[in-house]
Amino acid sequence: MATAQLDEIRSRLRAFADTEAAGESPLYAHLAAQAADDPEVAALLSAAPPEQARPTLLLAAAHRALQANPFHELVNYYPSMGGTYGLDSGTWPLFRSFVLDHADRVRTLVATKTTQTNEVRRAALVYPALALAAKQAKGSVGLLEVGCSAGLLLGLDRYAYRYQTRQSGQIVAGPAKTPVGLHCALEGDSVPVLPKKLALAARVGLDSAPVDLEDEDAVAWLEACVWADQPERQRLLTTAVGLLRKDPPPVVAGDAVDDLAAAAERVPESAPLVVLTSNVLPYLAEQRRREFIAALAELAGRRPTWWVSHEGYRAGLSLILPDRGDLTPGPGAAAFGVLGLTTWESGRPKTAVLGRTAMHGERLTWLA
Repeated sequence: MATAQLDEIRSRLRAFADTEAAGESPLYAHLAAQAADDPEVAALLSAAPPEQARPTLLLAAAHRALQANPFHELVNYYPSMGGTYGLDSGTWPLFRSFVLDHADRVRTLVATKTTQTNEVRRAALVYPALALAAKQAKGSVGLLEVGCSAGLLLGLDRYAYRYQTRQSGQIVAGPAKTPVGLHCALEGDSVPVLPKKLALAARVGLDSAPVDLEDEDAVAWLEACVWADQPERQRLLTTAVGLLRKDPPPVVAGDAVDDLAAAAERVPESAPLVVLTSNVLPYLAEQRRREFIAALAELAGRRPTWWVSHEGYRAGLSLILPDRGDLTPGPGAAAFGVLGLTTWESGRPKTAVLGRTAMHGERLTWLA
């Protein structure tokens, strides 16, 4: 493996430990930091295509390999598998020996899988944005999620929401009887107006490798992509999968750029189109991101179109709303997402920055 490739992987591991996992996942922050200083472990990630060689993929592969070896001592450090140990001097040595002993399995997963964190709690972040798009459209909308994985966000109208606010106490939305209940802290000088219910005229998902909710192995990979010391996220994932299996949303395989227009045709022309992306664009090369936004503009030239984006600023809105330093975390600060709503008028994008978000859906700071 080229030295430059290994250096890039180790740099990504350090950045993940310092910004994304710091304060969110003590276990993954620790493992990523240690892996950054261990060329032999870091090199396992080189089996992935360069654009997919991300720390979350290595950690998910290790998680999945451990699921197949549930009696290994490392399980004690994985709350997702019933572990109760906190970080100690044995955590990294056990992890290191496990992934190197199962290196062939880890490399195969890294080479053949992609990170598919179908985070159910993000529905609480995009619900206010989708409600605003529906209000602007003056009626129910058709939802197209790009990079949808198993399509769990496509079921957002089937979930219950509890937003805790300083100004108004708890704001409740969504159906009263549903097994999936999501809680989100809602901060800011003002709060959005949220409808009790959100009606979708149509829904469809587009993904390069869609997950079949009836495929147990595919669902197990989704579970492995959940950070192992956040079992509540895994519980919500499992509950949402069970709910949507009863009436799964239609999901098609295809490319985010090349097949966008064909996927949009599955939404009736009578329904205003809302395209949703949530933590998808970082997995596209920068040029493909630009081509994706150009493809959105083409759609908007043919029918009313809104883009609800929940992405890091640099991967998303920076391409159409440049020079917004306030939307990027400062040095050493934890990463956060940016919630945006974009429409096109006479071919020109018009974007409203709606909020800053915790990446896994636990907090939304409303800016609109």
